[in-house]
Amino acid sequence: MTLTNFTDSTSYALGADLGANLNQQKVEINYDAFMAGLFDGFETDNVIMDKNQRREMMVALQTHIRDKAKDAGNSNLKAADDFLLKNKKDNSDIKETPTGLQYRVLHEGDGESPGETDRVKVHYAGRLINGDEFDSSIKRGEPSSFGLNQVIKGWTEGLQLMKVGSKFEFFIHPNIGYATRVKPNIPSNSLLIFEVELLEIVNKK
Repeated sequence: MTLTNFTDSTSYALGADLGANLNQQKVEINYDAFMAGLFDGFETDNVIMDKNQRREMMVALQTHIRDKAKDAGNSNLKAADDFLLKNKKDNSDIKETPTGLQYRVLHEGDGESPGETDRVKVHYAGRLINGDEFDSSIKRGEPSSFGLNQVIKGWTEGLQLMKVGSKFEFFIHPNIGYATRVKPNIPSNSLLIFEVELLEIVNKK
């Protein structure tokens, strides 16, 4: 498709954003019915469901989405527990903290370690237990900077174990990750695996 004017571009942007939102919520779509409803919405005399019916369907849809997310979250939580048990059992180089954070030292640096209120600069790549990568500062070609008190608990704890120049692999249980919050490409109760290189403590407090 070629977008030749303002109307083309805004129309496509609206459709793309709506589609991305529906996809993120894992909504099943009958495209014929969807397009018919979209068209009929512009021709109000032809809409075959009144406002009350549409409102009821939206409530039912939100309930359906929540129920699916809850089921997926329960399944993901069990998968996270099982993964961490096996990970520790099968790998002698895996260490575990009292909070359940597991980590592997890939390279030990010789700089300072940050405190929980320090701001750091890191390179990282994050993936799920199925191997799907959901974020990478390395692929973006630019390190990320943030305060250790502004991120998930697993990062706040894990980065304080590192010295500048170190590279660790973290295995973060949902309880110290995003828990039931759904993020782009991160389902509810996902175990998170990060490779993190601590490049710099931006402002040591």
